[in-house]
Amino acid sequence: MRFALTDEQLAFGRSLGGMLAAADVPGAARAWATGDHGPGRALFGRLAEAGVFALAAPERDGGLGVLPVELTVAFVELGRHAVPGPLAETVAAGVLLTGLAEAGDPVPGLVPGLLAGRPATVVLPGGGAYALDADAADPVLVVEPGPAGSASLRAAPGHGPLRGGTDPVRRSAIPSGGGRTLAEGGAVARSAARAGEFARLLTAAQSLGLGLALLERTVAYARSRHQFGAPIGSFQAVKHRLADILIALEFARPLLFGAALTLDFRDIAAAKTATGEAAYAAALTALQLHGAIGYTDELPLSLHLRKARPLRDAWGSPSHCRALLLTDHPPPLPPRSP
Repeated sequence: MRFALTDEQLAFGRSLGGMLAAADVPGAARAWATGDHGPGRALFGRLAEAGVFALAAPERDGGLGVLPVELTVAFVELGRHAVPGPLAETVAAGVLLTGLAEAGDPVPGLVPGLLAGRPATVVLPGGGAYALDADAADPVLVVEPGPAGSASLRAAPGHGPLRGGTDPVRRSAIPSGGGRTLAEGGAVARSAARAGEFARLLTAAQSLGLGLALLERTVAYARSRHQFGAPIGSFQAVKHRLADILIALEFARPLLFGAALTLDFRDIAAAKTATGEAAYAAALTALQLHGAIGYTDELPLSLHLRKARPLRDAWGSPSHCRALLLTDHPPPLPPRSP
């Protein structure tokens, strides 16, 4: 079977990539890391105008229909440009809410804001206690397991102290207790499981885009950096290292888009493993070949380097995703990295 993106899907990706290239994404990311969410929120608004968040919502809710392949195309570009904010979590929140609406238990008033580019974040059963970018998200949705396969959904009224990680742009916090209960029952548990799969798929797409950007920047640098009177890109060992990264990314690509077609949890787990590990290997290679300059915060490369490991482990580490491949039913997610 041969799978290829359509001309329309490719054009959508190029258009979105061009928009992000013209925007000051590095500036927005650095501002986001300091707690200034204004530029990032403006970027979310532009993504909404481009229809990114509408790709995960049915037409009756003002969306374009649930189009996971197109959504994956978009998130590859978001990863390529290191866009800050709870991107996968915002889509997951929308998937959760539209799933409840389909089950006859709608939560009014929230989906239009998400489609308009209002950042949101979610905490799902088994996914750890921390909510990504809880200080910038509205709403912060928390799903808590109940008896006999049921769950409850509430909107957290606040959050605790922020916690950082290897990527200063990605910060998380424990949502406050209490808040308004929005829905309860088995539909909440089923919708939360589907939302978690979308979060994992789109995080994998971000990893692929991140890895492609790291490879592109590293190849360009290897052509311009000289040692012993020759560009380092002409050295056989460097060529082999870069070729290994290219092969890993290109093998991960069909797994990702295949998973977007089937939405099977095993396919998503395989894609998440392949893209996350390929992007992390690309980051290690980029850091090694750039040398000391790769450590500088001023270089936009640093924004990509620091995302590789958190994205690899978010919504299911490689070991967790490999375990999923051996199961008939997906177990709860392990604790997430912030």
